[in-house]
Amino acid sequence: MAFVELNGASLTYRLGKDTTLALADATFGIEKGEFIAVVGPSGCGKSTIMKLVTGLMPASSGEVRVAGAKVTAPIKGVGMAFQNPTLMPWRTTLDNVLLPMEVVEPHKRRFRKHRAEYVEQAMALLRTVGLADFALKYPWQLSGGMQQRSNLCRALIHQPELLMLDEPFGALDAFTREELWGVMQALWLEKRFTGVLVTHDLREAVYLADTVYVMSRRPGRIVMTKHIDIPRPRTLATTFEPHFVDIVHELRDRIHQEHGA
Repeated sequence: MAFVELNGASLTYRLGKDTTLALADATFGIEKGEFIAVVGPSGCGKSTIMKLVTGLMPASSGEVRVAGAKVTAPIKGVGMAFQNPTLMPWRTTLDNVLLPMEVVEPHKRRFRKHRAEYVEQAMALLRTVGLADFALKYPWQLSGGMQQRSNLCRALIHQPELLMLDEPFGALDAFTREELWGVMQALWLEKRFTGVLVTHDLREAVYLADTVYVMSRRPGRIVMTKHIDIPRPRTLATTFEPHFVDIVHELRDRIHQEHGA
C-alpha cells in the first residue's frame, strides 16, 4: 500500500448555485519517502490535490488515504511551504523556525522545559541551509531566498513524514531558485520525507522529483506519469545534460497538447 493514495478522487467547488469541477477522478499513489511533482496548465487543479491530501478540503467523490487512514479532516504530521514565506515579522529567524514546536503536540507541552533541545534542532536545520549566522535576524533583514530557506526549516522542524510544497520558489529570481533546488534536494536526501511539489517550472520538477505527474486542463486529470531515471544527487550541470533536457521537452510537449486541446 502506498503512503499517499488517491482513488478516483474528485473535487467540485460550489459557490451559490454555481459549481466548478476542479479535479476529476485522480488516481495515483505516492510511496513513503518518494518525492513527486505535479505540473500542468494554470488552473488545472494542482493545488487542489494538495488540499485533498492534507484534508483541508474533503473529496466530493472517491477517497484519499494517508498512511492507510482515510482522510476526512486536516491531517497531523504534515509540513507545508508556500510561494510566500509567511514569516512572522516580529519573530527572529530562529523563533520563526521554532513556531511549530510551540503549537504542535506533543512538542507544545514540552517546549518550555526543553527549549534548549528544540533550539539545537532548529540550529541544526539552519546550519544545513546556510542560515546559522542569521538565526537572530528578523525577516526584513533577510533576502527573499533566505526567507524561503527559513520557511523550509519551519516546515521540517517537527520532522513531518509528509512535506507539501506549493510553488515554494516561484517568487524568487532564477539564480536563487536554482540554488534552493540544491538546498531542497539536500534536505530530502538527509530526512527522506515524502514530498509533494506543485510547480510551473518543469526544470525544477525534473531536478527534484522521482516521478512527475502531468495534469490536463480543468477539470484536472492525470494525463501523464513520468519516472525520472536520473541519479542523485543532481546538480545544475545535470540540467544541461541531453537526457535531462529531453525529459523537460517531453513534459512541455504534453502540457502544450493540453493548451491546444
